[in-house]
Amino acid sequence: MERTIAKELLKIGAVFLRPEEPFTWASGIKSPIYCDNRLILSYPESRRIVEQAIADKVKEKFPEAQALMGTSTAGIAHAAIAATILGLPMGYVRGDAKTHGRNNKIEGRLEKGMKVVVIEDLISTGGSCIEVVETLREAGAEVLGVVSIFTYGIKKGLERLAEAKVTNWSLSNLDVLTVVAAEDGYIAPEWTEKILEFRNNL
Repeated sequence: MERTIAKELLKIGAVFLRPEEPFTWASGIKSPIYCDNRLILSYPESRRIVEQAIADKVKEKFPEAQALMGTSTAGIAHAAIAATILGLPMGYVRGDAKTHGRNNKIEGRLEKGMKVVVIEDLISTGGSCIEVVETLREAGAEVLGVVSIFTYGIKKGLERLAEAKVTNWSLSNLDVLTVVAAEDGYIAPEWTEKILEFRNNL
């Protein structure tokens, strides 16, 4: 499955490798990789594969899940589609509480003690994902874990998730994707180690 998802992400340009002409992240870091999993929604076949994989991962790792909660905004659509496949309730967590109405930060019905799984599109340093988990915990939910589409596998992110006692299962990751990218001609084979070295030094 990791290879299948990696192939889909590369095919539609959701994960793009450009080691010879690095992208500039918002932080200013020059990166050989750019990830935009929102593009999955625009490609029906890739979307079908990814959303079914999310649903399958939830069933496999968190069979007791009672609801899916998406991260705002990138995880919302993926949580909604996967929840439809699974026949589960769905909601999402805002980045900031609304300034009108009931001032909700959590949208959708969440009962105290409800067992939920967070759906995230990308795990990098883990900060935004952990914030969502903590918001749900404060509201009385039992967060079983996170299912994400892709992870860079950045050491800082893995450590932060562990410290926050958050279990994440990603459909694919940078280690697998670089191998697939070299095999399928997206990058020259010699760039595989250099891209992973960049990741390891973050």
